[in-house]
Amino acid sequence: MTTTTATNTNPASSIYEALSSSKTSSSTASANATTDMQDRFLKLLVTQLKNQDPLNPMDNAQMTSQMAQISTVDGIEKLNTTLQALMSNATESQSMEAAALVGHGVLVPGSNLSLSSGAAYGGVELSGPADKVTVTIKDGNGLVVRTMELGSKEAGAFPFQWDGKADNGNTAVDGNYTFSVSAKQGSNTVTTTALGVGMVSSIMRSSQSISLNVGNLGLFKMSDVREIL
Repeated sequence: MTTTTATNTNPASSIYEALSSSKTSSSTASANATTDMQDRFLKLLVTQLKNQDPLNPMDNAQMTSQMAQISTVDGIEKLNTTLQALMSNATESQSMEAAALVGHGVLVPGSNLSLSSGAAYGGVELSGPADKVTVTIKDGNGLVVRTMELGSKEAGAFPFQWDGKADNGNTAVDGNYTFSVSAKQGSNTVTTTALGVGMVSSIMRSSQSISLNVGNLGLFKMSDVREIL
């Protein structure tokens, strides 16, 4: 009497379990890991074919389905590798762009003004054109020192200079001030953003992003730079 070797009634289950156990917690797999996973799959498939029940062999549909599964996994691994390479290239390119900004003045979001030797610089960003742009400068106590009318401006970012003069004609003392911006186009309010002016002194690179060190203004992303002066 012929002895029949018992087999798993669900051959796909053991293959998928083996594939799952071969995956690591890392979101990206190396080429060696992908090859190892393929080898595992093929060895398991060959073993199943050798030990299958002659009275109930694996049909072509099962085999085709399992081969399609490993092809899909292989394609995903290759896609992840390609994406990682593209992200790495983008990061390197951004690093070079950031390094080129060292020593240059930039406009970045912020509402601080530093008055020194009768001069302070700030910036404004307008969401649309405006026929009236007003800058209000305040001291450390929140009291209005100077109200400046900048006239009409087009949409976008631009710098402005404060000569240190107060509304009463006196010269304000050197130090730190803050400012706010308002703008109108006719009777409509135009959205504004106050911008600080600073010089990029260095860049800081981490695994997640690249930051610009803009002196006393702090750290900013490349996307925060509104204009290079």
